[in-house]
Amino acid sequence: MTQSPRAGRKGHGFGGVELRYGFILDQTRCIGCHACTVACKAENEVPLGGFRTWVKYIERGEFPEVRRSFAVLRCNHCDDAPCMEICPTTALYRRDNGIVDFDASRCIGCKSCMQACPYDALYINPVTNTAEKCHYCAHRVEQELQPACVIVCPTQAIVAGDLDDPASEISRRLAREPAAVRKPEKGTRPKTYYLGVDQAALDPLKLDYADAAMHNDATHAPDFENPLAEARVTYDVDHPGPWGAKIAGYLFTKAISAGAALVPVVLGMELDLIAPIAALAFLALTMFLLVIDLKRPERFLYILLKPNFRSWLVLGSYILMAYGAALSLWLVLPIPEVRLAAAALAIASACYSAFLFNQCDGRELWQGPGLFVHLLLGAVSAGAAFATAFDPSRALPLLGAASAASALLMWVEHMMHRHPAARAAARLFVRSRTFAVVLLGHAAPIAVAALQPAVEHAALTWAAAVAALVGLFEYGRLWVKAGQAVPIS
Repeated sequence: MTQSPRAGRKGHGFGGVELRYGFILDQTRCIGCHACTVACKAENEVPLGGFRTWVKYIERGEFPEVRRSFAVLRCNHCDDAPCMEICPTTALYRRDNGIVDFDASRCIGCKSCMQACPYDALYINPVTNTAEKCHYCAHRVEQELQPACVIVCPTQAIVAGDLDDPASEISRRLAREPAAVRKPEKGTRPKTYYLGVDQAALDPLKLDYADAAMHNDATHAPDFENPLAEARVTYDVDHPGPWGAKIAGYLFTKAISAGAALVPVVLGMELDLIAPIAALAFLALTMFLLVIDLKRPERFLYILLKPNFRSWLVLGSYILMAYGAALSLWLVLPIPEVRLAAAALAIASACYSAFLFNQCDGRELWQGPGLFVHLLLGAVSAGAAFATAFDPSRALPLLGAASAASALLMWVEHMMHRHPAARAAARLFVRSRTFAVVLLGHAAPIAVAALQPAVEHAALTWAAAVAALVGLFEYGRLWVKAGQAVPIS
């Protein structure tokens, strides 16, 4: 169904004045009939496999003493919505009535909103290849009608209305009944409230998915073990991680591009032709990977034409363009000032992704200050591996030092993760079958660099450089995968 235009839409509905809409989901009344899900799909033409609202079944106890409860999950229309902040083209926006709506005509399909949402509320429509979510049936609200899910609920378990109107049913019920919200610690100020809900249903880290009988097993990592589980999930919908090998490849090629310019400048190597050409080549590959990962790659220029300057996707794009311009200038004007400018932009190019991933509020593994240092060390390692082909006596010690620092940081971070989701993701990271590749990628350069004064052997140097690059790629691949493996809804 075509969504309403953005401009000039006031919050008129139910009463004809500006509103601040929210939901109450009364789980003491919910019977798990899925009428809300079906009505939402029919009203909004939601395709097969996509869900704007869905019902999760939770069970406690053992047969014959088993108790089942339900949790209706959807967009929370947060007052401080992280999806709006990260969206590079302002496709996500807030109406005057507080509804967080979506303009599919601006969406480039970058899937960043899916990573930023702590509630798994967004999905990709396979027909339009754009993101979608609950928009409170805004087209119905404009016609003074309630959302479709409210109308069809047979037990009146869903209440919609103005949270700022003390006379509204939703405000009166919230005033007299204890209510809960999902993940209040995220600070998003969600406007979907739950009455009488099993608290475990709102916290995926209190749930065991291992014995789920009806949900799609692709929903959660099969090796995810939850020692904190208080209840088990017997029905859920599929929410696969939206970022994969292309994003891991983008981190890898960007590290090589940045390192190829940074390390020769730091080491004072005379590579005024080779270094900028190599950096430009991998920068072009980086941009190519970013574009082809979009679900709507033909719209990639929207990042520049319809930018949201709060998004690090936009800011990062400008950094990459500035870096490319500096590298091009280096080719025609190889003077110290240009080299230093290119080196500075190389650091920015390598490390801006730390701020981008930090905007992904749904993924706890990706939060924290350590990622900036990881990305910088990755660029130094990649650049040193590149530079070993020209001056191994200077590049190899730097490669060994960067590998040692990266290994130490990786160990410290693994030991210091505080959030249970981050700890669970870190466990998946180190227990991966290919984590040995990451370890070898750190150990080989350290060992060869330590042996260099006594053993001068080109084959060992090349082996250390290749191991570092392979380990760097695998680190990024596992890090992206593990970050998305822990369920967030």
